Amino acid sequence: MTATLLLGLTACGGGGFSDGGDGDSGKGGDGGDRTVRVLVNITPNLTKTFWNDLVAPFEKAHPGVDVKIEAPTGKGVADTLQQQLAAGDAPDVVETLLPDKTLAPQMLDLTDEPWTKDTPLVEEASLDGRVYAVGVGEQAQSLVFYNKDAFRKAGIDELPETTDEFTAAMGKLKKAGYLPLQTAGDFTTGLQLLQLTDPSLAQRHPDWYQKVQAGDLTVGETMRPYLKQYKTWIDRGYIDKNALGLKYADGETSFLSGKSAMYVMGSWFTATEAAADDKDFEVGAFPAPVDKGQKAPGPQGATLAAPYMILKKSGSKDTARELVEWLVTDKKAVTAQLKQDGNFRSGVDRDLSPLERDVQKILDDAPARVAQGEGYGDDTLPKGFNTAWNTEVQGLYTGRSPDDVAKAVDRWVEAHR
Repeated sequence: MTATLLLGLTACGGGGFSDGGDGDSGKGGDGGDRTVRVLVNITPNLTKTFWNDLVAPFEKAHPGVDVKIEAPTGKGVADTLQQQLAAGDAPDVVETLLPDKTLAPQMLDLTDEPWTKDTPLVEEASLDGRVYAVGVGEQAQSLVFYNKDAFRKAGIDELPETTDEFTAAMGKLKKAGYLPLQTAGDFTTGLQLLQLTDPSLAQRHPDWYQKVQAGDLTVGETMRPYLKQYKTWIDRGYIDKNALGLKYADGETSFLSGKSAMYVMGSWFTATEAAADDKDFEVGAFPAPVDKGQKAPGPQGATLAAPYMILKKSGSKDTARELVEWLVTDKKAVTAQLKQDGNFRSGVDRDLSPLERDVQKILDDAPARVAQGEGYGDDTLPKGFNTAWNTEVQGLYTGRSPDDVAKAVDRWVEAHR
């Protein structure tokens, strides 16, 4: 859903051919066909069948080219790529990941490719001014999905814009018999708090990542007010105190069954909602609230959807580059990817559901896009931050205080600089 975290990557691997050259001069083992290996993320939406169907038109238009879709063999794309690099058997193209200081030197520099210029978030995801990853669309992150029936029954006529209004709405929803805010265990707990705070934090500290990197601010110091607010929601029963026992998918199911009134998640949730045929209420979306006195809507937390990078050592470099260009610029290919995983791209004309129209409007109205959590491009925190943050936030459910959590987060960041 978001860019998978990367550990140290040191080895370089070949791509589709063994010669390691810069072009497509190598020959495959099947009569000279050109093979491009693409390591992709596999999810309930992004099945291997979907990926194979997606690239079929490219193969048809390029006789002799075989695009070989590869699913992760490790815990995920990042883990699998590490294993392949270490074994000298890396793919030609990797999907899902974004470059960092260690990974970027092993990827093809696409900065001077003219077709990258109009791709989504290309500048935000660049590293030291260089483009290594290009994507299909955007994943809006700071979204609150809500049960319209629940809001009507609770007498909430105006969607909350500030955190105070958001808290007041949760009180009304609880009185109306709903669990106000749905969460879950797994990665959901910490992710949701990051998603909720993006618009406020970006206004309070526009250069937050740079100041944290320089030591002028600490994560715990700036997040302490939000941790305290979140703890009050737990204490008041606005969030299920036993939520950590739920899996990510269980949280989605609970919200879509009508048991809870709001669910904070990224825009990919629109695809899940569309598949919920037995749902008997309408779901809407509004931007995450901002602090009192701030402009609403605030900057939208956003990440690059379906990012692609090309391995510098690919033996099928030219074909791989042509494939990636097609994947992120061809109208039919882009539309198929956006639709399949609930992603968005301004200027792309596709049929949107009412809920998707809500999300697209939120993106269009947002004054800016901002990174969140571990971040991307030049706006980053130490690798592994998202996992560490999630663990600490979950401590609020087991008796730890917001001050304890904030201090633990700062200790972790300082130890991993």
